[in-house]
Amino acid sequence: MSIIGKAIKPFTATAYKEGKFVDVTDADVKGKWSVFFFYPADFTFVCPTELEDLADIYPTLQKMGVEVYSVSTDTHFSHKAWHDTSPAIGKINYYMLGDQNHVISNNFDILREGVGLADRGTFVADPDGVVQLVEITPEGVGRNAAELLRKIKAAQYWASHPGEVCPAKWEEGETTLAPSFDLVGKI
Repeated sequence: MSIIGKAIKPFTATAYKEGKFVDVTDADVKGKWSVFFFYPADFTFVCPTELEDLADIYPTLQKMGVEVYSVSTDTHFSHKAWHDTSPAIGKINYYMLGDQNHVISNNFDILREGVGLADRGTFVADPDGVVQLVEITPEGVGRNAAELLRKIKAAQYWASHPGEVCPAKWEEGETTLAPSFDLVGKI
């Protein structure tokens, strides 16, 4: 069952962010766009490549009013240890949420049943805390932060321009579509 168009469910978690442990709740994510970036586990192989890729675009996302929350079922202590020992993870300045009780993973329906690990999933919520984008890939397939950035730009454009939609491969500044009776069968 899709969670697109549904509000983020309540949660409370401790995160590692910029040398500190901080508490984060569902209420904290409201008021700006947010990315929940689930990955299976700390100290793994594909995960650091994705998290580093996301860290590289984090300043751009911040300028766009987007906050990032990476989430795994590890603890915030594990996140700190990984951050302190991995050059790739050491680049991260966004929130690294610990979800050892599986509340957040279950809320997003991304927990691998019987395994205790989150699948590789990305969820983008609007400032009202409503999920607008979802991407889920298998464990062996890493995600592309540049494509995530493109999708967020499209979602933000679509949200602020009622009556317009962004076609495939749409990039910021390109032509959008205005669905109408006149376009039916002509695209």
